[in-house]
Amino acid sequence: MPADAADLAHRIVEIAADKKGNDIVMLRTAELTSIADFFVICSGRSDRQVSALAGAIVDELREEGIRPLGVEGRETSRWVLLDFGAVIVHVFGPEEREYYGLERLWGKAAQVVRIV
Repeated sequence: MPADAADLAHRIVEIAADKKGNDIVMLRTAELTSIADFFVICSGRSDRQVSALAGAIVDELREEGIRPLGVEGRETSRWVLLDFGAVIVHVFGPEEREYYGLERLWGKAAQVVRIV
C-alpha cells in the first residue's frame, strides 16, 4: 500500500503505463488548490481503452486495499474521473483531453512525471 499521496500518484502512473495509457502526466497541485495534492492525467485511444484504464486503476488499487472516494464518467468513457482523495485521476479520450486542456488550466503546477 502506498505510504502517502506522492507514492499513490506514482503507483497510479505505473498502472496506467502498464495498461498502455497514452501521454501520462503527474502534476503536483498541492500549492495551487486544496482539491488534491496530485493530478494524474492520461489518455486512451478509444472509449473502450479509457474504460479499461480506469477499471484497471480501480481494480489494482482495490487489491492493495485502496478504494476511490468517487468515480465519475464510466457510463460514457470519454472522461473518467477517479477521486482518491489527495490524488485525482483523469482518464480522457483524445478529443476530450484536448478540448478540456487540464494541463493548460493547471499550467503552474509542477510536472512530476511525463510518459509519452
